[in-house]
Amino acid sequence: MTTRQTTLPELEREVVRVCRALHARGFVANHEGNVTTLTPDGRILATPTAMSKGDLREADLLLLDRYGRRVQGHRRPFSEVAMHLAVYRARPDARAVVHAHPPHATAFAVVGRPIEAPFLPEFVVSIGGRVPLVPFALPGSEALNQALAPFLDEFDVVLLANHGVLAWGPDLTTALLRVEHCEEAAHVLLLSERLGPPRPIPEPLHAQLLEARTRAGLGPAGRARSPGTRR
Repeated sequence: MTTRQTTLPELEREVVRVCRALHARGFVANHEGNVTTLTPDGRILATPTAMSKGDLREADLLLLDRYGRRVQGHRRPFSEVAMHLAVYRARPDARAVVHAHPPHATAFAVVGRPIEAPFLPEFVVSIGGRVPLVPFALPGSEALNQALAPFLDEFDVVLLANHGVLAWGPDLTTALLRVEHCEEAAHVLLLSERLGPPRPIPEPLHAQLLEARTRAGLGPAGRARSPGTRR
């Protein structure tokens, strides 16, 4: 059975949909955030700099080569393209990257605290129960790419210290959902800590959740077991 490739116009519509969703959910403000996805011919479809994600149209998008150089489009690339390129180089399974500043998750990032929510079953299966904190480096710098590198194999979403959230996946929808899931876990964690310490999932059941994650093809063990699995 042959799987039909997504066309460039379809990808353009998806990028715009994701950008508007980020804006509508309050995950970006002003010109914040950036979104990329790989095209069928190996180029990169990207949002431009200096535009509200709520105002974005298909005509505003750029095509970049795999080095981040503009090959099509009239606007300028955003300054953090190298961060997206680092993800694509390290994770061949990743075909979309979303960077945003959802407020609850970003609050963890600015106080220098990872999101650790192993008490949420869905979060354990989908995300692994933890979103780590990448040490601070200036946005768009090579230092940030170097700080990010150790996290790229094990995780699918990270906090960027004093900055926001970076997520990737096999498609735009998955990358967006990972940002959304990260934000929800941060919100639940903040609310639950007002009531008392979150109750942990018993260890044998927690282990079963991690095994379910592996069976779903998620995380390093899941990708190794089912290299063709995408989720």
